[in-house]
Amino acid sequence: MKKTLFTLVLLNFCTSIFSQEPEMLPRGFAPGEEMKMDAYLKSRTDAAVKSGYRTPIFTPPTLPVRTAAQWEESQALVITWTSFPAIQREIVRAARLECEVIIHCSDSNAVIADLTANNIPLTNITYIEVAFDSIWIRDYAANTCYINDVDSLILVDWIYNRPRPNDDDIPLAYSTELNIPLYRTMVAPNNLMNTGGNWMVDGLGTAFASDLILLENDGAGDYSLAYPNHTEPEINTLMSTYHGIDRYVKMDVLPYDGIHHIDMHMKLLDEKTILVGEFPAATSDGPQIEANIAYILANYNDPWGNPYKIVRIPMPPSTTGSYAGAPWGDAYYRTYSNMVIVNKTIIMPVYRTEYDTTAVRIIKENMPGYTVVTIDADNSGSNIISQSGVIHCITHLVGVADPLRIVHNYLPDTYNTTNPYQVDALIQHKSGIANAQIYWTADTTLPYVAVNMTLTNALTDTWTGFIPAQSAGTKIFYYIKGESVSGKQQVRPMTAPGGWWKFNVLALGSLDENVQSIFSSTVYPNPSHGNTCIPFNTARPLTGKLYVTDLMGQIVQVIHVGDFKKGNSNYFINTCEFSAGVYSIIAETNEGNMVQKMVVR
Repeated sequence: MKKTLFTLVLLNFCTSIFSQEPEMLPRGFAPGEEMKMDAYLKSRTDAAVKSGYRTPIFTPPTLPVRTAAQWEESQALVITWTSFPAIQREIVRAARLECEVIIHCSDSNAVIADLTANNIPLTNITYIEVAFDSIWIRDYAANTCYINDVDSLILVDWIYNRPRPNDDDIPLAYSTELNIPLYRTMVAPNNLMNTGGNWMVDGLGTAFASDLILLENDGAGDYSLAYPNHTEPEINTLMSTYHGIDRYVKMDVLPYDGIHHIDMHMKLLDEKTILVGEFPAATSDGPQIEANIAYILANYNDPWGNPYKIVRIPMPPSTTGSYAGAPWGDAYYRTYSNMVIVNKTIIMPVYRTEYDTTAVRIIKENMPGYTVVTIDADNSGSNIISQSGVIHCITHLVGVADPLRIVHNYLPDTYNTTNPYQVDALIQHKSGIANAQIYWTADTTLPYVAVNMTLTNALTDTWTGFIPAQSAGTKIFYYIKGESVSGKQQVRPMTAPGGWWKFNVLALGSLDENVQSIFSSTVYPNPSHGNTCIPFNTARPLTGKLYVTDLMGQIVQVIHVGDFKKGNSNYFINTCEFSAGVYSIIAETNEGNMVQKMVVR
């Protein structure tokens, strides 16, 4: 156990006007805080360098820079110990098994006593005694970035959007403790205000946010004339310069979520999957959430050009059945998406069993192999949700210094029973990659079979291997393993072999329940040679892509991209130019992927 003491040197000016009792500060503005924003923002540049800490850097990092996704490997989880120790101690209990836990606190002995009294081992924990204002470290901590993909670890820190200078300086403390360069966006023209709760990244250059990022950097904020003053293109440029973001997806703010942070209703589970909170129809923020998701699906694809997979998870009501916003009541904004992924563990909030059971099942089904730890966030003494935040809001992560990065566009279901299944993956480490393998099986109770991969494109760090062709009806489970020149090993999914990707080898003519619900009848005429009708039916509006592939899985024709209206529709193709053979008609939608076969004469 390490114990590190820091003395935070505060400006007398800031101390006199910003002193607050930490327990009294919610995630939103506390009463009277709005009036302090102007003085706070004007003080930030002068307060940016403090005695005893690493000197932060106010110029942009060397390009290219990349922001890490939350499912990448972490060396530390950071928290600020205050307000809700019953919840925080359970976070520590789970996270210390995955990485170092850094606890910012006013009295490390008191924290140690609390952990000891609750039978939490004190190993893998570091304490930093430092001044702070609130518990909401997600919003004021710095983000993990890498220069040149995986080569050099840095932290990037924005201006916090609350007048809490002690919180805003917490990144100085743990960047010094971990000896990581800290880049701060505090000095014009690179000054930028943002919060970690309104920031969701895929590790490949895409970020998601609400329009709060625009409202708080337009130079005319509600509470201060000192707000950063940037146009949207200028904000996009700053995100590209400091974070390597080339697609910055911004959505309308929700009318009843007062803080406008997307982590209250959304979460990226991987590069292709978005977890979305779901309200009952026409209730609370449900309509705006659905509009935002429709906007994403209509305008953006995943990094490989396919529609994002949307996974729904319930937004639980109060015990009386109320939801946030009139006329649905004045309930707290209960959410499951506000969880944190810490290496092989997911720590998520829970509320009541009748909703929790479904939520945990959804997470386990979509994140196989992860240990799921649940923490009650809605009981007396632990009712943190009443302050507009939960687990994600009070934790932050620091990536490892030498990541072995594996990125893969996992394989879809296929009708191919004759040719091997090609697996391509980007695999990187700063020392280089010595070797890589695919591990696959048709039965997870049996050993996996290893297949060597070869470097097929050195410029893109692409490694390729092949899973042997299987008979129809086979379900294939697989994962990828890489080893660096320095000897480091890593797998993806990180939870392998307990976690895996999977795909089905389908029998010709087979239709599962989802297909039956989308394709209202089989294509006709079938066999086809010329104009062919594809009957389509949906119980509610969907968004996605309808296309045709050959037996090798290559796209032959894209039929439709965008919205599918509710009810019956007919789509048409002309197969006169198609070679004779068997084709798949595939509907990729926000409700899932569906396949139907077509024979061309």
